[in-house]
Amino acid sequence: MASPIAGFDWDEANREKCQKHGVPLATIEALFEHEIVVIPDPEHSRGETRFKAIGLAGDGRHVLIVFTLRLRDDGRRIRPISARYMHAKEVRHYEKEAAKAAKR
Repeated sequence: MASPIAGFDWDEANREKCQKHGVPLATIEALFEHEIVVIPDPEHSRGETRFKAIGLAGDGRHVLIVFTLRLRDDGRRIRPISARYMHAKEVRHYEKEAAKAAKR
């Protein structure tokens, strides 16, 4: 994500899908204000490039967000597609991989 982000691209459809798993919209937006890991998601990138972001919510829970970037008149916007809290097994795997990467 080279250029600055102008904000978020929300509409009824992605609001509903993101909140389906109990992650508040404010939590999703706040996640991007802190350190996150962003991973390309080529498997699900058909019409547009998708990414996965992993970060910690204010309550310490790991959150996985699938998103894309959309160009609007006022600049690039993050369009969340889905969001959910990660399962314990996923968190363990993520932390193990992050520890390996930190040693390199």
